[in-house]
Amino acid sequence: MPLSAQTRADFARRTALALLDIHAVEVAGERPFILSSGVASPVYINVRKVISFPAIREELMGFASRVIEAEIGHDRIDAIAGAETAGIPFAAWIAASTGLPLQYVRKRAQGFGPEAHIEGVWEPGQRVLLVEDLTTDGASKLRFCEALRAAGLVVNDVFMLFQYDIFPQTRAAMQRSDIRLHALATWKDILDVAQAHDRFTPENRATIAAFLHDPLAWSAAHGGARSLAF
Repeated sequence: MPLSAQTRADFARRTALALLDIHAVEVAGERPFILSSGVASPVYINVRKVISFPAIREELMGFASRVIEAEIGHDRIDAIAGAETAGIPFAAWIAASTGLPLQYVRKRAQGFGPEAHIEGVWEPGQRVLLVEDLTTDGASKLRFCEALRAAGLVVNDVFMLFQYDIFPQTRAAMQRSDIRLHALATWKDILDVAQAHDRFTPENRATIAAFLHDPLAWSAAHGGARSLAF
């Protein structure tokens, strides 16, 4: 069933507020955070904290099920694949709620052949939804999808709880690889909710806004990467 724009926005707002409530969002002190991509950031998010809060976990997984049905369709998915390691618990809960088989895909192959990346039972031609906790620049999502495709699985959609959604290069790379990203919330949602609920100081919110406006320029000015590598 399609979701209205109002419902989708409500899911995003409630997800952002939940992440703020469990202190999953941290603002840097004097030194910025350096993300795995090398980008310097004034803010960091740890979505993995969700696994320790049952009520929030249940709420967000409910949102996830409705978004997946509306934007992909449960009948168009044969299996759920969790990305090692943070995506595995979320993938397991989604697989349990949908009754679909569960697999997980490794960051690095163990053994030889295409199947060395994948744990669980699968067969070529299965339509797989890749599940992660979040995506920053999207590079790791491309690698996970490439590993699944190398084993003969069909993957065109990635679901995550949180997407940075601040790098135009990410959108272009995903389009080239025919991959669609689906997330409950983005940094814009976090900033909007932080302003509405007076979270962080006005100075911190202004710094976050400056980073989101031009993340690579902000990164370069604070000792981080000047570009993304795909």
